[in-house]
Amino acid sequence: MTKSGLIEKVAEKTPHISKKDTEVVVNTIFDAMTEALRTGQRIEIRGFGSFQVKVREAREGRNPKTGDEVQIPAKRTPFFKVGKELKEMVDGEWQGASDDDDSDDE
Repeated sequence: MTKSGLIEKVAEKTPHISKKDTEVVVNTIFDAMTEALRTGQRIEIRGFGSFQVKVREAREGRNPKTGDEVQIPAKRTPFFKVGKELKEMVDGEWQGASDDDDSDDE
């Protein structure tokens, strides 16, 4: 699903709000989440998961083309940990679908 697809879904569920206003709401949510992560805050959405920033230390790596050693600087990267409810919902849907798919292979 893309951001525009998400805006469409939200707009369908909220017919009393214009699509343009729905886009503003979705963008505001993403902007707030981005700012929270940028400032080092953790975001937790119950039943969905949590976002946090992890620090990757500076390290030595290799250029795969030349084999030369290169210094990789430290960086902060966003990390998502899926929530238990979402994990169960996704796995439950997949498990049910795979049972049907397996019978087609035989």
